[in-house]
Amino acid sequence: MTVVSGSIAAFAGCLIACYLIDLRLYKHPLSSLRTSTVIILGFLCWLLTLLFAELVVSTEFIANTSSPLIAFNLSESAKWLGISASMTLSLRTLAHRTSYGAVIEILFVATAFVITLAAHRNGMIHRPFFIGDFALTRGIDPSAILMAFGCGTVLALSALLIAENNQKRLPYHFAVLGMLCFSLLVYVRLFGIPTPQTTDDLGLTGQEQNGSNSRRDNPFRDGENENNDKEAPVAIVVFRDDYEPLNGSYYFRESAYSEFNGVMLDFTTQDEMDRDLIEHFTNSREESEQLPGAEEERKAVRTSIGMLVPHRSPFGLESPIAYENTANPNNLRFKRTYDTYSLAPEYDFEYLIGQETGREDWSDEIWQEYLTIPDDARYKTLAEELITNLRPEYADDPFAKAWAIKTYLDENGIYSLKNEHAYEGDPAGSFLFGDLTGYCMHFSFAATYLFRSIGIPARVGIGYSVPASNRAGGSALLIQAIHGHAWPEVYFKDIGWVIIDPAPQQTLVDMTTDPQDSLQQLLGDMLRNDASFEEFLGSQQSSFVQLQTILSILYTLTALVLITAYLIKLYRLWIPSFASNENQYRLCYRAVLDRLSAVGLSRDFGESREGFADRASNTAPSIRPITDTHLAIALGSTNHTAQDQQEWTLLGQSARKEINSNTVAWRKISAVLNPFSWLLTK
Repeated sequence: MTVVSGSIAAFAGCLIACYLIDLRLYKHPLSSLRTSTVIILGFLCWLLTLLFAELVVSTEFIANTSSPLIAFNLSESAKWLGISASMTLSLRTLAHRTSYGAVIEILFVATAFVITLAAHRNGMIHRPFFIGDFALTRGIDPSAILMAFGCGTVLALSALLIAENNQKRLPYHFAVLGMLCFSLLVYVRLFGIPTPQTTDDLGLTGQEQNGSNSRRDNPFRDGENENNDKEAPVAIVVFRDDYEPLNGSYYFRESAYSEFNGVMLDFTTQDEMDRDLIEHFTNSREESEQLPGAEEERKAVRTSIGMLVPHRSPFGLESPIAYENTANPNNLRFKRTYDTYSLAPEYDFEYLIGQETGREDWSDEIWQEYLTIPDDARYKTLAEELITNLRPEYADDPFAKAWAIKTYLDENGIYSLKNEHAYEGDPAGSFLFGDLTGYCMHFSFAATYLFRSIGIPARVGIGYSVPASNRAGGSALLIQAIHGHAWPEVYFKDIGWVIIDPAPQQTLVDMTTDPQDSLQQLLGDMLRNDASFEEFLGSQQSSFVQLQTILSILYTLTALVLITAYLIKLYRLWIPSFASNENQYRLCYRAVLDRLSAVGLSRDFGESREGFADRASNTAPSIRPITDTHLAIALGSTNHTAQDQQEWTLLGQSARKEINSNTVAWRKISAVLNPFSWLLTK
């Protein structure tokens, strides 16, 4: 939300506000003000800092005297200092003075953690980048660090709960937090990492097919959905054989719209249509009923696909001929894994010049199905008009005709997700004969209808189209929701279905995404197999060893600090038994204060020792005479003399028994476990 200077200022604002509210002086700076007044002051502070920040960047004085960058950083610092201080001031005031304030504060902290880590939702496990970059450069799955941050959230919430005044509710709160953490662990182990239910605009993801090819009511309404995360990864593809596509994009076909249902194209209900498609997942191997032709112009390509979200049907690289189920190398990450065998085209478009369309074994009924369009003469009129300028030698060439239609849509169409065609009786006609503004579904349907109107058998393929540059020289290719696509296909005799995809030169929406090379590599290594992923981890071993060394040092230092703290704690409790008479009163008094601090009773800043003794007397009545005697001896009173070692030992034992008998069990356990309780002694 801001630059580094703004983040530092926000942190400082939080500390300042906490100091003002939690300061325990006799005259608290804000203690005399009402809660509503404090909140109003915080809001005014917010407004003033926003105005100052705006003034800094809107005037030229600072920019001219220093630099525009300094002016910007100063503005960000002022703005976030005010925002952080005012919000913290309000939250801490409510937490101190109201019963519901602590709940609001805890919810705010939880929300802050969620927002900070929200970028990893929908499978973007390498985000936020400050976590992903750290993990990926060391061969660590970022999910592990994200889970660690989740534990940090629990600890932060626990710290807030400990600060509650109502101590009786603490066991309940900790029990709930523990159950939540345990249930999350069980959920991840049983069902895997949560993924979005909907990630694309074409209905490619969702529940698997169960023998029904019924399409949703109106695919042209999909462009209205703006809630999907366009960058969400939906699958990872690993190329087992190298292959470069014809036109700069990898096409992965999942299904096709080919049969006209009286309103628009739909999934076919006839067994003799679309026999090349494999529409159902298999637990073994499933082969296509119809292979493409021109095998000498194709390359056998095997790809491994790992689905990060459930899909309705399997998909594969252009012209898939078989799917084979494979063992899932990572059940928590992948919903399904399988291999695809494709005969990918290697011919150029010139190869299609002079080729005929259709298949010899198609019946008249099937031919007619691939040529049926809406009852609108404008389709044929426009198509014939578009091919009139073809040179005589190409006048009857199907590919030349199709290319002329594609060129028209390229040059005149406007790509946009905002359109008014979805609710028309014929959305493709409304697009084509209207403003020519729409997205891939409009272009593909319009092109297919124009092809069919002049006798070219065509259908609409749906799946994913991913720029070839996204492979970045590797063998893995990440498919994201934004790559969901629809395109027209023409069937050429002895060749098969050929993609002739319009590419509008004008666009009103940015459909590009930032490269996800690190996530692509990580998921690709996970998909290949466990040994390959271990090899990836080994390639990062030097950095990982360094991290392990640093962690080992930190663990050792932490252990030394804890051991030292425990030794100091024990030393302060037992040294009175061995001290000389002149130091006995001081060390014994300190030991009693240490025991009280361990169970949650310590002297506040500005509080007198006599006042603390009165406050702690309910827990340890002996603290009063011990305090009085200690002060008298310390101040050199002639009415008191230093008592001998035995008497101070008895006083210390008496105070210890009183503390044990008047303290609840969980407080006593905490007193034993906390190695730093003596730091609270004043």
